[in-house]
Amino acid sequence: MRVLLLSAYHAPSHAYWAQGLQETFPHWHWQLISLPARYFNWRIRGNALHIAYEHQGLLAQNYDLIIATSMTDLAGLRSFCPHLAAIPSILYFHENQFAYPGNEVQSNRVEPQMMTLFSALSATQLVFNSHYNRDTFFVGLKRLLKKLPDCVPDNLLALLSNKAEVLPVPIADQAFELICNKSSRISFIWNHRWEHDKAPERLLAALALVIQTHRNFTLHVVGQQFRSEPACFNELQQLLRTTNTMGAWGFQDSRDTYNGLLASSHAVISTALHDFQGLAVLEAVAAGCVPLVPKRLAYPEWFPDMGYASCEADATLEAQSLAEAMLAIIDAAAPVYAPDIRGMSRSAQAAAYERLMLSVVGQ
Repeated sequence: MRVLLLSAYHAPSHAYWAQGLQETFPHWHWQLISLPARYFNWRIRGNALHIAYEHQGLLAQNYDLIIATSMTDLAGLRSFCPHLAAIPSILYFHENQFAYPGNEVQSNRVEPQMMTLFSALSATQLVFNSHYNRDTFFVGLKRLLKKLPDCVPDNLLALLSNKAEVLPVPIADQAFELICNKSSRISFIWNHRWEHDKAPERLLAALALVIQTHRNFTLHVVGQQFRSEPACFNELQQLLRTTNTMGAWGFQDSRDTYNGLLASSHAVISTALHDFQGLAVLEAVAAGCVPLVPKRLAYPEWFPDMGYASCEADATLEAQSLAEAMLAIIDAAAPVYAPDIRGMSRSAQAAAYERLMLSVVGQ
């Protein structure tokens, strides 16, 4: 099997997925073409142009299957390279362009949404990493189609729905093999992108409540950092330092060091306002962390009986809910165990991925 793997906005989670595919099926030939995860609006609009004209030699090779992320302008690329239109294709949705919180950089989402629609229509199969992702895609697409003035085919939703399925990004087997080293002092880890959609100010508010009762715990605040980050991180760092609850801080360059934090932490915290799968949380749970996650987004799919109350419209109330969950871990007379998610490992998911890919190419 020869597979052309296209990742037009190669964010860390996309790279994790792409690497996992290649490692799971090493006997297949993989050709990865990727573009850096920056300049979102230009990348979405221009990725087909770049790929078509900068990688003509690679695109001219013979492939049995194309797998592209939903950030890839698959329809545009096929118009530039008509021979690609004859190759079966899978469009993989790490996210969709309908469920993002608005921000200054990505406030106008109509063009990305239309690009995704055209790519979805041109693909043989659509795959989403969670039911939440799939459902919000179709809800948002339905709203978009209603806004268009005229000449919109009336069967688009049914056409796309009939070729859509859900397969999460598998968790690396190594994440389940870490040696847990939990100390008597409870430790929490918040391990997300340092951006507004991860709602770090809710973590700060919860921490301020917890330390009124307990200070015999440690909080690690790690994850991908950027040149510009929410101002609350300065206040959060100061509060952790002054209350002697500060653990690791900032992006961890060493994967071994990061894995050690996961293996030593008792619980992983999410305060996210949007997460289409939650890989950072899932990796931590694989390493033995109890998930303290809001009951929204994709989390109820993975942890139906766990999580704190979601109060998305009331940050203060939600911080109280998270604080109560943290205190319950600290005060627990008996240890609380992480749920078993081995069914999401690469080994466990390999058969489903193989079945999908072979079915798309007709084998």
